[in-house]
This record gives sequence, C-alpha cells and structure tokens, in this order.
Amino acid sequence: MSGAQVVVVGAGAAGLGVAAALSELCIDVRLLERDAIGASFRAWPEEMRFITPSFPSNGFGLPDLNAIVPGSSPAVTLDREHPTGADYANYLEAVADHYELDVETGVDVTDVRPASESTDDTPAGVVVDGGATDGFVLETNRGLRRARFVVWAGGQFGAPRQGPFDGAEQCVHNSSVDSWDDYATAGEEFVVVGGFESGIDAAINLLERGCTVTVLDRGYPWAFDHPDPSERLAPYTVERLETLEGADRLSLVGGVEVERIESNDERVTVVATERHPGDAEPRFEPDSDEIGTQRRVTVPTRPVLATGFEPNLGPVADRFPETDGSIELTERDESPTTPGLFLAGPDVEHRGTSFCFIYKFRTRFPVVAETIGERLGVDTDPLEQYRESNVFLEDLSCCEPDDCRC
Repeated sequence: MSGAQVVVVGAGAAGLGVAAALSELCIDVRLLERDAIGASFRAWPEEMRFITPSFPSNGFGLPDLNAIVPGSSPAVTLDREHPTGADYANYLEAVADHYELDVETGVDVTDVRPASESTDDTPAGVVVDGGATDGFVLETNRGLRRARFVVWAGGQFGAPRQGPFDGAEQCVHNSSVDSWDDYATAGEEFVVVGGFESGIDAAINLLERGCTVTVLDRGYPWAFDHPDPSERLAPYTVERLETLEGADRLSLVGGVEVERIESNDERVTVVATERHPGDAEPRFEPDSDEIGTQRRVTVPTRPVLATGFEPNLGPVADRFPETDGSIELTERDESPTTPGLFLAGPDVEHRGTSFCFIYKFRTRFPVVAETIGERLGVDTDPLEQYRESNVFLEDLSCCEPDDCRC
C-alpha cells in the first residue's frame, strides 16, 4: 500500500494548483486522476471559451485571472486571451511539468476513509516521516493508497445537473456536446433551458449556425447587474450578445419555471409556468403579468440543458455535510466532521459567496497548503509569494454576497 504525506484527488485546475502550493513547502504530494491532466477542459464543446480573460499583467503585480500559480500566465503560455478548454489543458500540463508534480493517471478513487475506520486487512497506522498517525486509506482501481492528508479536488464537470424536471432525459446537457458544428443544422429550432453563461454560449453558437433559439430561465440573468461576477453574465458574454448577427432569431424568456418535457410525433414540447421574478426588478417587464400562466414551446429538436453541475464529491460526499445546498467547511476549507480532509475548487463557499471561478478558488490553495504545512511542522515561508501576488485569501470577512471583494 503506497503512501504520501498528501494525496490530492483530481488533476484539474484545483488539484494542480493546491499541489503546486504544497510542493513549495517540499511536502510529498501525489495526485490521483482517473482520466488525464485537464481532462474536463478537453471535454468542453470545441467552440467554448473562457469568459474570464487572460492577460500578461504579472509584472505589474496583477496575476492573470486564469493562472493557478503565482507568476504564470495562460496568456503567455497559450498566446490566447480567451482560451478554449483544450488550450487551458495544455497550460495545466505545463504547470505540472514545471513543478514536477507526481500525477498518477488512470486511478479511480472509490473510497476515502480515516485509517482508524479501517477493516482487519487495512493497517490502522499510516507511517509518515517516521511517525505513526492515523491518516487516510484510499481505495482505488489500482489498489490501496494512504496519506496523512487528503485534498478532494474533483471539480464539477463530471456531474452535470441532468434531471431537474420530468422528462429531462429527453434533453441533451450542453457539456456533452463535442462541437456545435456537428450538433446543429441551419434552420433548426432549439430550446435552451438555462440563461446563464453556458446557456447563452449554447444559444449564441446555435444562432451562428443559422438556428432559431428560445432561452428559458427562472430569472433574468441577461438583464440584472450584481456586484459578484458569479451572479451576472460576464462582459465577454454580454458583448457577444450585443454584437450578435441574427439576434432576431433569439428569444430570451425570463421568469419561467420549466416543469416538464413532453414529446409527440417527433416533436418536443417544453412546458413552463410564469413565476415571480423576485425582489429585484429586471431591466424590462416580465413576459406575463399573471403568475402561473402556462407557456409551451414546441420544437423538433432535443432541448439543450444548460442547468449547471452538482458537486462531484464522489466517495467523500458523506464527509462534507451540506446546508441549504452549500457545503459546510471550516475557515481552512477542511471537513468539519473529518479532520485532515480538505476541499479545493469551485464547490468552496464561504459566507454566501461562491468561489466558483478559478481566480476565486485559487486564493484558497495557499490556505490549505499552509494548514497542512503547519501540522507537519514545516516552514511555510515559501507561501509568502502568494501573499505578495494577492492570491492568498485568509480574511473571509470580505466574502459578502452584496459586496464581494474576493
């Protein structure tokens, strides 16, 4: 049963970023990845781009928004301002090579448990640096692994939200589209369920291919302003909408709740009802003054689900309790029920603020690394470079949904 001081599960942006921070402390860290480095990004639709721009501003003390380690820049590595998923996976591979990270691919982690909960055939003591500690045992398709600490960085792309209403199985989730060129034909009619970033991206790509599109959403994400970029459309997306050719073929319908999907004679009907838009007022009036009015949209194609993703916690889901859909964490991003088990990535949330973008959740990498380093008794001064680069968020008081400065 091979072991390491720290095992990081997942070799995406979060896993590689926290592993790089740990490697700065000369901590023995191993990454276990069931597919390949950056596999989720390579699975993006071919036409999808980062909505956060990359720019080589590091020399002015302003880190690239999409970088996962201080001093690096996807803009420099890729010569792209809005990288594709495949582009970004290449950047992640470059980071792994630079830091000489130990990434073991093709490893599917099926269970993570404290060694104290081990069975008779699993040693309860995990030896790290000559000292016995309980630590963790990880079951994988390639045998048992052990570690003093575990960081779960499974991301979200592997858990698309595909069943939010009856008949959703008749839809296709946008994350499963390889290329919109192969999916759509000019003249076709589509319904997109979900009007945030991925929904508008899908709609724009369909419109560019000569299709007609109706976007349905519970709110009005294309119309509201919000101080937290996670709660509004990115300027990149808004600009694409405003300069779109064929906008007359686009209908943005807000304030509706999709209830079910019906099919008949090779046509599909999306059934939705008008709902109250909420306390905030949209920039335009709701489509109906009567709450509860039914709306039916019939198309000859499978509706596109742009309904986001669920937390992909796999075997550690029971060790991260949830309250009202938010994962409970300590202020050091540790499980409140299982000491030594940490979370990194877009599922991190504090005080109502989601750390879903890379430039947000990367600020927590050095927090996790420092916590582990202190417990192992190593010098954590090398992490000062994160503070100097303003990517070390320790003071969570800034995390207020109405005034986010994270």
